[in-house]
Amino acid sequence: MKNLVIYYSRSGENYVNGKVTNLAKGNTEYIAEFIRDAANADVFKIETVKQYAANYMDCIREAQKELDSAARPELKKHLDDISEYDNIFIAGPCWWGTYPMAVFSAIEGLDFTGKTVLPLMTHEGSGLGHCERDLKNILKGAKFAPGLAVHGADVKKSESVIVNWVRKNI
Repeated sequence: MKNLVIYYSRSGENYVNGKVTNLAKGNTEYIAEFIRDAANADVFKIETVKQYAANYMDCIREAQKELDSAARPELKKHLDDISEYDNIFIAGPCWWGTYPMAVFSAIEGLDFTGKTVLPLMTHEGSGLGHCERDLKNILKGAKFAPGLAVHGADVKKSESVIVNWVRKNI
């Protein structure tokens, strides 16, 4: 079995336990590394051409505008083919109840037929939001394993939870 992690993560200003904090490394990046190690997975980091605002409040306003307009931000690089993978982890922060629109930029147009998709979301109280529903609407032909929500402030101590989830579902 071959595994892939597709993820978006934001470093810098983030909302953590009720306040804006500067993170040297984004919460979802920690999670992607835990999955990579647990599943011996390849990793694709989603990076946008236009950076989101450094200021957290400005960033979430940008994210809401993207969501409202169903924007698909331009990416620095794209995945062209996922045919060699059996299991695909899709990880990102919860922005307005779903993944950042850049995640959809990365996955739309790929053939997920027969792939097992494992959704993961870091959050500060929203859980998985409606990311699973959104993925199921887009990724026709995919099978879905139960998603996992990880509280962003707890990511550094969540490795065992991630490892157990990965082992249970692949």
